[in-house]
Amino acid sequence: MRSTNARPRPVAAPSSAAPRSAGVVKQLSRLDRFLPLWIALAMAAGLLLGTALPSLNDWLDALQVGTVSLPIAVGLLVMMYPVLAKVRYEDLGRMSDDGVGNGRFFGTSLFLSWVVGPALMFALAWIFLADQPAYRTGVIIVGLARCIAMVLVWNDIALGDRERAAVLVVFNALFQVAAYALLGYFYLTVLPGWLGFDTQGFEVGIWEVARTVLIFLGIPLAAGYLTRRIGIRRQGRAWYEERFIPRIAPLTLYGLLFTIVLLFAIQGDRITSAPLDVALIAAPLLVYFALMWGAGFGAGRVMGFPYPQTTALSFTVASNDFELAIAVSVGVFGAASGQALAGVVGPLIEVPVLVALVYVALWLRHRLTWPATLVQPVAARTSAATRTQPDL
Repeated sequence: MRSTNARPRPVAAPSSAAPRSAGVVKQLSRLDRFLPLWIALAMAAGLLLGTALPSLNDWLDALQVGTVSLPIAVGLLVMMYPVLAKVRYEDLGRMSDDGVGNGRFFGTSLFLSWVVGPALMFALAWIFLADQPAYRTGVIIVGLARCIAMVLVWNDIALGDRERAAVLVVFNALFQVAAYALLGYFYLTVLPGWLGFDTQGFEVGIWEVARTVLIFLGIPLAAGYLTRRIGIRRQGRAWYEERFIPRIAPLTLYGLLFTIVLLFAIQGDRITSAPLDVALIAAPLLVYFALMWGAGFGAGRVMGFPYPQTTALSFTVASNDFELAIAVSVGVFGAASGQALAGVVGPLIEVPVLVALVYVALWLRHRLTWPATLVQPVAARTSAATRTQPDL
């Protein structure tokens, strides 16, 4: 039998996939293609709304439960639900050689996403925003939220491995429920204390973060999982993926834009008095996305992964769940906080940067020599086994 430890031979990128690499931006839906523009327009609309309705803050405060206004809470939940209804929970563990079963690939992703990523954002936040505790905290919150949605878009356009990316998305969604509060408490309270950093009063308890995660991630996660399970059982996966998901997918953008409008209406005075704050917040985010993508891509090359797996790894570790980051920032610190503003700036920076990195990945695909893909999904291997016998 052919040994699976044999060194894969270098091969050129397959020409059959070449047409998919053309026109990266054109492959995005209209909503996704202009996401930075929609966000910028929502910011402007929020500032105008706050100016036109000075009593809006009082009205939102009257509908407040804890630190979250009910209208904003609705926007956050609507924003999260379609994202979690898209996750392919049924694929977790289905492929014995992919994802969880592939120790090298999965372990590398785990280490970069949940160890290197948060630590890097913590360092960048303190380097760039040492004298801005609210913005610094908000940026760290962004770094703790691993991507569970848009990464599938970037990975697909860049010709990455869909199966592995899907498995990683499932894991990130489940792991965030269990670990996000612990990581938040560690990086926002424990680690600064160990290092002797002055947090200027911005320390959070583990229950504050856990409660927010359970509400704004746990509720839509349960709803998304049940929707997917019931929908696929009754109508089939093809109907669910091709008809139902496209119908609810725009709700994420609508919820995001609705939330941004309200947040910027509340924070209008702060933003107009210090317009450079957005650029200040953007600086560590730009560096973070570039370094994390480079770390993922470089790790894939060093470990000898083929291009599709390397691409899936790089985009998974570089992307962040900005929906969860906004929810946690608002839920813990309030809609008028600097942390919430930092969370909103996250997608404004992440989307154009990752679109640019898609172009970089496709360019490197043709410029570098890649090993052949030896591992196939279970379905493909089963189909092949019925046609031919293995080599002896």
